[in-house]
Amino acid sequence: MRQNLFFILIIFVSITFVSRLFYLQIYNSKPYSIYEDNAIGKVYTYPKRGYIYDRNNKLLVSNQPSYDIMITPGLVGHIDTTEFCELLKIDKNIFKKKIRITSNYSKKIPSVFLAHISKEDYGYLAEKIRKYKGFYIQKRNLREYNTRGGANVLGFVAEVNRRNIENDSFYSNGDIIGKQGVELSYEKNLRGEKGIKFIQKDRFNREIGSFNNGKNDITAIAGSDISITIDSELQEYGEKLMNNKKGAIVAIEPKTGEILSLVSGPSYDPNLLVGRDRSKNYFSLYKDSIFTPLIDKSLLSNFPAGSPFKIINGLIGLEEGVINDKSTIFCNGSYIYGKNKKSMKCHCSGGYKNIYSAISESCNSFFAETYVKIINKNSNINKNFDDWSENVKSFGLGNFLNNDLPIGKKGVIPNSDFYNNWYPDFRWGALTTLSNSIGQGEILVTPIQLANMISVVANKGYYYTPHVIKNIEGDSISNRFSQKKITNIDKKFFDKVEIGLFDVFFNGTAKRLKVKGIDICGKSGTAENFTKINGKKTQLTDHSIFVAYAPKDNPKIAIAVVVENGYYGSTWAGRISSLMIEKYLNGYVKYKKRENSVLNKNLYDEYIKPFSNKPFSINKLWLIKEKTL
Repeated sequence: MRQNLFFILIIFVSITFVSRLFYLQIYNSKPYSIYEDNAIGKVYTYPKRGYIYDRNNKLLVSNQPSYDIMITPGLVGHIDTTEFCELLKIDKNIFKKKIRITSNYSKKIPSVFLAHISKEDYGYLAEKIRKYKGFYIQKRNLREYNTRGGANVLGFVAEVNRRNIENDSFYSNGDIIGKQGVELSYEKNLRGEKGIKFIQKDRFNREIGSFNNGKNDITAIAGSDISITIDSELQEYGEKLMNNKKGAIVAIEPKTGEILSLVSGPSYDPNLLVGRDRSKNYFSLYKDSIFTPLIDKSLLSNFPAGSPFKIINGLIGLEEGVINDKSTIFCNGSYIYGKNKKSMKCHCSGGYKNIYSAISESCNSFFAETYVKIINKNSNINKNFDDWSENVKSFGLGNFLNNDLPIGKKGVIPNSDFYNNWYPDFRWGALTTLSNSIGQGEILVTPIQLANMISVVANKGYYYTPHVIKNIEGDSISNRFSQKKITNIDKKFFDKVEIGLFDVFFNGTAKRLKVKGIDICGKSGTAENFTKINGKKTQLTDHSIFVAYAPKDNPKIAIAVVVENGYYGSTWAGRISSLMIEKYLNGYVKYKKRENSVLNKNLYDEYIKPFSNKPFSINKLWLIKEKTL
């Protein structure tokens, strides 16, 4: 009986063992994965990141060799910490922090211990690092910027964070990714595909050669080169003009929507955010609360549109039929309105004004009256206002432009619901919202929206979505950039407005800013500027705004310039506009005194007024003799 029991037990154990093997190897088995085999090491090879060129095929961004100290925490043995830290020129506390972070990430997967070893240190470290088990040197590419301009356009690369890794399996700890600008927008094109080498290890975890003679290795695929629409010379020139001034310059080729320059002033050298000093330099730029160089003011800053908005109200008035080219109004220096006889001041020469002279001399009274007629064209104020709002938005204002830049703001173009919520117990109307007639009030725009608006005028009623991509190696660009967007305004009315815009440079607000040989159409703007100081609304020096396009009969450039706290539109923004147009169309600048007046102007004193805790004046007139312009 005992003998039978013994055999039964053996049979039972055997069946159990075989069943378990069947379950593990057949029923519940997972396909063999070379990536999960601990006996095989994996070494990633990083591809060349794609180059970036400007519209004239000038190389802007390339690569330079960079070396990282890599660590596999699980393989690190006992080491002389003091000696190791002296070798890498790091503090012991940094060493401990790096060990902790990389160990928490993974003890088996290599990750970056110390990035961006210089070429000078590489040779020495390559020999010494071998004695420290678990550490090795890996070569990768670091960005090299062959220009000092366009930092806000080009963006930069940095190490991935946890969110990047979680959102895209392509990335692992220590990888780099585009963080801003073109580097971010076209990351998937620029990054390429990583390669991998499989290394056979023995039972002591020592590398003994290539696994399977390298047949399983994957070759890295280089990233695609791209060309952008930016004219790098124009970009650098614009950044020089905006030195020591806050604001933005946006220049667009009207017939294509290609962005020629996208200046955020003041800018910085993109090479500052490369290498081991990147974090220190970034923090230094971040701390600059006066000029805020890290904020892209061309895309993220909202401003009142100011007088350039009069162009739109004039066009809507013509379209709605509430005015025509023979309509006039007498301006005596102010527009009186409402039961309480409120006054909107005007700085034109006075007298009778029509659509042409009202634009060239920037008459507030004419456009206030036009706006009132638009909103009051019949008794249905809400519908009239919504019609006006939609007409404005057809110029690309009040919404994202759907461009290929990773950041932006919508701006504000109010509709009837906006004011119904604002005034729930009050019957608002044209007079309540009269500031909209001159681009003030609740209207807010970004500089790129202003540039797009004047592109519409240059094209006589249409625009293409502004964009910075011109060509992608081996790929095509989005067709949304070639789709024409048409405004709600009939083409014939743009010709009438253009007469006034052209006269701005002869009898109007920019008559001192003519460029010989170039027919420019433009509009100056002065936008009121408020901030809160100790909880009190305080007025600062007005913003200087200017929009323009040239040549008149075949526009090749449309431009918007905003100089914060720059006072009159023609004072600084107008000068910068004329210089940028001259530079782009002629390739040089003849008006050197005008140029020097801009290059030498520092508006720092204006920007520190809110922080001074001292009384200050505003709208100081910057007197410069006409002969210097």
